[in-house]
Amino acid sequence: MEKTVLQTPHAPSPIGPYSQAIQANNLLFISGQIAIDPATDQMIKGDIVEETHRVMQNLKAILAAAGMDFQHVVKTTIFILDMQDFSAVNEVYGKYFQESFPARETVQVAGLPRGARVEISMVAAK
Repeated sequence: MEKTVLQTPHAPSPIGPYSQAIQANNLLFISGQIAIDPATDQMIKGDIVEETHRVMQNLKAILAAAGMDFQHVVKTTIFILDMQDFSAVNEVYGKYFQESFPARETVQVAGLPRGARVEISMVAAK
């Protein structure tokens, strides 16, 4: 199996001992992304809609670094602090996919890094 570490300056640098993404053969495993602006390395200030857009932009940058886009995504996991935000997160998330939505689960959690309210990880395939 061929395994490649992916790193792009257009998405936040990891804040721990992990990689932005790992490509293994035709699969891309993207670590959970939170609403960190890669230009400033700071969490964005905004509501859950703005936070979710930033997360999706970070994921988009990592997909692009692998020569992929959201059409290649086969699986996502969404972690949110409050299920009351589910509808807003879901609406933003849905705008990034054209058709054939990936498999997904959404899980409410007790906390996320840096005070984030949403974190999303993805698996994509070429």
